[in-house]
Amino acid sequence: MSIAPGILEEFRARGLLHQFTFADQPDWLSRQAVTMYAGFDPTADSLHIGHLLPALGLARLQRSGHRPIAVVGGGTGLIGDPSGKGSERPMLSRPEIEANTAGIAAQLRRLLDFEGDRGAVLVDNAEWLCRLGLVDFLRDIGKHFTVNTMVQRDSVQLRLATEQGISFTEFTYALLQAYDFLELFDRYGCRLQIGGSDQWGNILDGRELVRVLRGEEAHGLTQVLVTKSDGSKFGKSESGNVWLDPKRTSPYRFHQFWLNVDDADAVRYLKFFTFLTLEEIAGIETRHLADPARREAQRALADAVTGMIHGEEAVRSARRAAAVLFEGGDLRELSPSELEDSLSEAPRVSAPRADLGSPRLDLPSALVLAGLVRSKGEARTHIQNGAVAVNQRIEQDVRRILSAGDLLAGRYVLLRRGKKNYSLIELAD
Repeated sequence: MSIAPGILEEFRARGLLHQFTFADQPDWLSRQAVTMYAGFDPTADSLHIGHLLPALGLARLQRSGHRPIAVVGGGTGLIGDPSGKGSERPMLSRPEIEANTAGIAAQLRRLLDFEGDRGAVLVDNAEWLCRLGLVDFLRDIGKHFTVNTMVQRDSVQLRLATEQGISFTEFTYALLQAYDFLELFDRYGCRLQIGGSDQWGNILDGRELVRVLRGEEAHGLTQVLVTKSDGSKFGKSESGNVWLDPKRTSPYRFHQFWLNVDDADAVRYLKFFTFLTLEEIAGIETRHLADPARREAQRALADAVTGMIHGEEAVRSARRAAAVLFEGGDLRELSPSELEDSLSEAPRVSAPRADLGSPRLDLPSALVLAGLVRSKGEARTHIQNGAVAVNQRIEQDVRRILSAGDLLAGRYVLLRRGKKNYSLIELAD
């Protein structure tokens, strides 16, 4: 594969570029095929969307003709990166780390091309870190680092300012990450590490280790840390992290996360998290600004990222479920899995299946049970005003009784008061 020129300019044009060490030779990435790496800590068995930027950074560079290495930190994960943490991470066992590493590896294979001469490489740094002898490591590696320099790191200063402080274990994390760069240089000729801007110091350590011990040139490149337009942290929904694993975050909720980003963030995220060209994104931005209510930028973002992570069928399913829920379609058109995914975050209560068809589940009683009203009197008022729906159909009969014919997927009834207040009644045997 030939080397595509201008990849550094593309990073800059997309707003991704933070710092890089080859400013004196800005064509460095265009002159040669470079092997580069990014690391991923296995603190869970899935990546979340906060990990997408480094993974896509590798993918962009690969598409330009370079070779990516994805390093899953099975070894460093036993220590824990103190960067950005006010307290020490819980220590995970080796079996937990190994299970998490396997889950992350499978997800990275969806984002990188592992075929051909420039195919990606996936490695676990436990392969070399867990074999290191302590005395040899301290003698051969540790002597190249000064405590004076290490304590100036923001991550260390943050922890030194707390009552807990920082353990010697976490203090050594930077040395281990620097050793990763050296090992990858020896094994694969790796000359570039990429990461978030909070990893700049660690990257410089690895670069220096390659220079001192091998007499060779190595470089670092950092991307911006993603935030929302209001400055708050990116990557969480109301229910917590947005994961790439569909068992943790369903494709429907994943799609909804991107669909609901703020107008001020949508175009920026299209540049960060998709492979749409800058020209395509400019066209989307123009149409979005002309009619923001159509949310074209958010729709393009949700479709592109969901398709990349979960496939096009997941996109179609998520769009179908959203159309039914928010545009008045028939819930019975959804498969049981689509129904459960789309309603997974709706409040829910249980009721005995035997109550179906009895006054115990007349509509006013059901609304009280579901927590949508405080009393049957209030329920009757909302029903008569046309503000209550059963399975998305407006009901104005205060004597209406829920029956087996109302069940969705054989077990649910969806109640709605007003436009946005939903609750699910699950009928149990």
